[in-house]
Amino acid sequence: MHLKKMTSESEKTPENSKSEKIPENSKSDDKTEDIIPEKQALNPTPDKQHAMVMEKSVGLFSAVALIVGTMIGSGIFISPKGVLIGGGSVALSLIIWFLCGLLATLGSLCYAELGAAIPKSGGEYAYLIHTFAASHPTWGPVPAFLFAWLAMFVIRPGMVSIMVMSLGTYASKPFYGDCEPPVVVVKLITITVLVFIAFINATSVKFATKIQNVLTITKIAAIIIITVGGFYYMAIGKVDFISEGFLDTSVNPSDIALGFYNGLWAYDGWNNLNFVTEELKDPFKNLPRAIMIGIPTVTFCYILVNIGYFTVMSKEEILMSNAVAVVWGKKVLGVMAWIMPVFVVLSCFGAANGSLFSSGRLNLVVARGGHLVKALSFIHAKRLTPIPSIIFTTVVGIFLIMVFELGNLIEFFSFTAWIFHGLTCLCVIILRRTQKDLHRPYRVPIFVPVLVILGSIYLIVTPIILNPRIEFLYAFMFVISGLLVYFPFIHYKLRFPYINEITEVVQKILLIAPIHAE
Repeated sequence: MHLKKMTSESEKTPENSKSEKIPENSKSDDKTEDIIPEKQALNPTPDKQHAMVMEKSVGLFSAVALIVGTMIGSGIFISPKGVLIGGGSVALSLIIWFLCGLLATLGSLCYAELGAAIPKSGGEYAYLIHTFAASHPTWGPVPAFLFAWLAMFVIRPGMVSIMVMSLGTYASKPFYGDCEPPVVVVKLITITVLVFIAFINATSVKFATKIQNVLTITKIAAIIIITVGGFYYMAIGKVDFISEGFLDTSVNPSDIALGFYNGLWAYDGWNNLNFVTEELKDPFKNLPRAIMIGIPTVTFCYILVNIGYFTVMSKEEILMSNAVAVVWGKKVLGVMAWIMPVFVVLSCFGAANGSLFSSGRLNLVVARGGHLVKALSFIHAKRLTPIPSIIFTTVVGIFLIMVFELGNLIEFFSFTAWIFHGLTCLCVIILRRTQKDLHRPYRVPIFVPVLVILGSIYLIVTPIILNPRIEFLYAFMFVISGLLVYFPFIHYKLRFPYINEITEVVQKILLIAPIHAE
């Protein structure tokens, strides 16, 4: 990658700039002084002569690989049990899988319109800021900040944590036979893998995307194996699942909603490309193209994989298994059954890699907007990777791994995520009315965001009313607690003492500098 500099003789920083300067006695004799210009050190909007920008290194294939690679993770190998519990019957389970894919596709179409009209990294945060920030000086930025608050500590680290926890479970299971591996072993593997993935993402954007491209191929290979195996069993007459149809179908809306939570977890990652828009080549064309290629492909694959499961395994076997793909492999592949755990581990690794890749960009954009400590908006002066942001997400992820179990983390994550998916799709409708002249290279029919909003309301409200659980209260309280941070530190700009000095020290240790938003 190359360090890009913006040149403009007419935009030099004036001598009377109000930006803070590093004291002379704090200058370092090491190479940091050459890499990080003095005027940039504490200035979040640096002199454009020295400004660095994120390199546009993500093409169409890499964009599709990012979507497919982050969506096909642990979900399709774990969630079939949860979807079947929620749906009750084979037929309704398959319908839920299809509807989850449809909802993800409709949501991604809304995000494609927003991403093309507002070509900034940060996903929901960028769109919420653009839509609401100017509406009220006090309350306008609140939706974006609450999303950032939740995304920083729950949604993004939670997504990565679930994937690496699934990896740890599958990687350790073959060594313990029919017994469940010890929790401490699973969590040690999980934390080790997370730190390794963080190292990859902090080292090189190109290397991280190459890994994503390669591992996406292994995910497709695993899906092909399960699909072909399922069709083979159908060809020899194993079609008992068809006769079961809607037998034992659940009629409880709350159970069905929880089935959707598990299914949508398998589809999560459909919005990850919107977090790296500034690194996307020709985003106006490639963003909607990648979405329309990636998500329908994943939906089609998921339906085929579930048919493959049902042709080989009975409902009871699926409900009794926490590792559906492993059990499927033992029944179909015989001595080659070890292939499935390997493919699942690689799939989870790729999904976690893609999620951490996009999560690092979110924290960077939030910090650049003044809603996080300034150091998190900096990137490495040579590698151009958001190292502080990656470290932050990794540390929070390790905490979640140590505190939560896998099942609770999935439900907690899904409930909170769809609050802001619905709110972001509402931005499409609001901007159509308030900013009619906004250039929109891509537009969706108005019924598309309406359907996503209605789906979000169902997923949020139904479990609370029909099956209230303490986890939902915790999630709601955590969202509201963000206001306790917003008003003193964001709205009234209360600052911690010595924050500039701490930022300077972090800059010199990590060799980081501010980034210029193109």
